[in-house]
Amino acid sequence: MKTPLLQFTSNGIYCKKAQVYLDPWKPVDHAIISHGHADHSRYGHKKYITHHRNVPIILHRLGEINVTGKEWGETFIINNVTFSLHPAGHIIGSSQIRVEHKGEVWVFTGDYKTENDGISTPYEPIKCDTFITECTFGLPAFKWTPQAEVLENINNWWAENKAEGKTSILFGYSLGKAQRLLKYLNTDIGEIYTHGAIENMTEVLRPLVDFPKTTLITKETKKEQLLGNIVLAPPSAHGSTWIRKMVPYVTASASGWMTFRGARRRRAIDKGFVLSDHCDWTGLLQSIEATGAEKVICTHGYADIFSKYLREQGYDARTEATQYGEEETETALASKSTAAV
Repeated sequence: MKTPLLQFTSNGIYCKKAQVYLDPWKPVDHAIISHGHADHSRYGHKKYITHHRNVPIILHRLGEINVTGKEWGETFIINNVTFSLHPAGHIIGSSQIRVEHKGEVWVFTGDYKTENDGISTPYEPIKCDTFITECTFGLPAFKWTPQAEVLENINNWWAENKAEGKTSILFGYSLGKAQRLLKYLNTDIGEIYTHGAIENMTEVLRPLVDFPKTTLITKETKKEQLLGNIVLAPPSAHGSTWIRKMVPYVTASASGWMTFRGARRRRAIDKGFVLSDHCDWTGLLQSIEATGAEKVICTHGYADIFSKYLREQGYDARTEATQYGEEETETALASKSTAAV
């Protein structure tokens, strides 16, 4: 039986012909990294290849590593296998990884979204024979409202809280979601304060994107300074002593999971805004169709349900287990921060 061009192993997704792994979850010699989130970009590999916009991100998170940056569409050949990186639209510097050998083409998406968020290089469909797709929101219930409408609602929420003399605390992952929110917050309403994990990552990305001014919350910050203003914080800050000192405040979370009211209740969040850095159901289906792929491998998320649906539509679809899932190790990131009220 012919060995697949890419295999799912205990270390990660492996290209045996090139002896290279894609987003491996255990230490390996050679790794091609799709993006900077902690579940896809891990410490311990001997050599890293990624998009050049992702280089400062993973250096910030992983420290001194041996990393090479590539441009979109730039081909590089390893043991007669041709690789290239293409925009995934998930976060800044996020890539799909195209792998070709003897005319056979596979595409590994990492994580991706089809809506242009205005700060990430927009997603581009890549023709292939086999498409490896995430299924984080692979249910028909997930259907995203256009970003502009969601962001307008967030700014209106902030203005209402200011009128009531309360601090607005908005939760989002420190890499990706926080910067997407920050880019479109209306500074005519007030000032933007940040948790250390978000401030530090945003500073890494400022050379790439024109973000509004932010103020880091420190031990010297008085809660009176925060009243009427907005605070961007990672989810791990919720319920901490850091946040309890900001009373009176109102909380909100920006996430695809806010589709379900139960998720907001379980997290004890006052307001939920449905804003995701992943595809919704329609985005997943349209992306797969655009690739022209006959074979689809479904990974993390609602993989079983989604692959079953694809088979019903005539695709050769199956699932594979990975160690992807939570985008951030937010607790670890927060512990590196010196932020405190």
